[in-house]
Amino acid sequence: MPLPEQENGESARSRIAWRLLPFLFLLYIANYIDRTNIAYATLGMKGELGLTDSVFGTASGIFFIGYFALQIPGALLVERWSARLLLALTLITWGALTTLTAFVYTAHQLYGARFLLGAAEAGFFPGVIVYLSHWFTTQDRGKSIARFMAAIPIGFMIGGPIAGSILGVHWLNLAGWRWLFLMEGAPAILLGIATIFYLPDRPNDAPWLSPGERDWINARLTAERAAKAHVERMSIWQALRHPSVLILTAALFLTYIGGYAFWFWFPTMLQRLTGWTDVRLIGWVGAIPFAAATIALLAAGWSSDRMRERRWHFAIPQLAAALALAAWFVLPHSNALFIGLCSIIGCGTIAYFPAFFTLPSEFLTSAAAAAAVGFINCTASIGGYFGPKIFGDLSQRTGSFNTGFVVMIACWIIASTLVLICPRGRPSEQITS
Repeated sequence: MPLPEQENGESARSRIAWRLLPFLFLLYIANYIDRTNIAYATLGMKGELGLTDSVFGTASGIFFIGYFALQIPGALLVERWSARLLLALTLITWGALTTLTAFVYTAHQLYGARFLLGAAEAGFFPGVIVYLSHWFTTQDRGKSIARFMAAIPIGFMIGGPIAGSILGVHWLNLAGWRWLFLMEGAPAILLGIATIFYLPDRPNDAPWLSPGERDWINARLTAERAAKAHVERMSIWQALRHPSVLILTAALFLTYIGGYAFWFWFPTMLQRLTGWTDVRLIGWVGAIPFAAATIALLAAGWSSDRMRERRWHFAIPQLAAALALAAWFVLPHSNALFIGLCSIIGCGTIAYFPAFFTLPSEFLTSAAAAAAVGFINCTASIGGYFGPKIFGDLSQRTGSFNTGFVVMIACWIIASTLVLICPRGRPSEQITS
């Protein structure tokens, strides 16, 4: 017969997961659709605005310059202020800026809109990662991050067909790509308003937890913090200059270079390498790699928690993506092969997320962990600028995607190596004040 404490633990874990994760998942879908809809919008806006590959690469990547600035403050505000209010403000702001992108007419206006959108979205992802650490124990954190981050491939998966359909309309004398921004910005605004009323900050603010469940989760999280009490003496600056944090930042930077180049350029790759011109077909076929990536992400999060292993769960997906892209150079080309290889690449550029973002909270806690997560993601996010830009510049200069492919392969291999050699000792053993 189960003990009352065990019953409270199981019910608390289940209730928290079912109450929070679907809603956060929905928010992240809106986030990724708004962040990446330019990948499909460009199929229509290139002609109207006269965008070259280089301009499109810069417009895609400049988002991350704005994104860079506000991630650490966002993560710290979730830790020290209110996740509910910060996430609501972020959603409403980025939704409004997405709709305004529909009214750009020049490349420089597009650059400005993308820069502001990046700044508006900056606090969302690190804020949610810190927020999950307020609700989930280490035992469940990898799975919770995986379920939340499944929104990335699903956002691409549903965003492609939706974008392909909207691009074909021409209402009120506005081109389809303008409607794409108008229609995909509105849900973020509505979800931001809903966040204010739906999302509690911490377990003590959750009326849907019983007293026993609330006591159980608070006791577990308190015990985990106590087990890392030596880390509490670290300042935020000490955490940010810790060798493991710096190596993880460099690895994620390289990963983002390759990953964002693939994500933003994939619709254009699909159009040019297959010869297809039907944007609806491109949208539907473009969903296939991300459907596969959804399964891989969830499987990797479950496996990482079950095995209590993070590093190889980062490296193997990255190396698989590099191998698949390298295969394009040696295998006979066909549309089916390209889609199959892109499915492996899609898995590789997404499945590593749960394992990677569990790493900082395993050797840091509270403000130090929050700052480290923000620092790692914000600094590495500059790779999201360089990836699409470098790929676009190389494509325009060489008239081929091949050189860009080589850069992506190199980034994934080096990133995997860095995580595998990252120091494993505790911070207190490696930092001297």
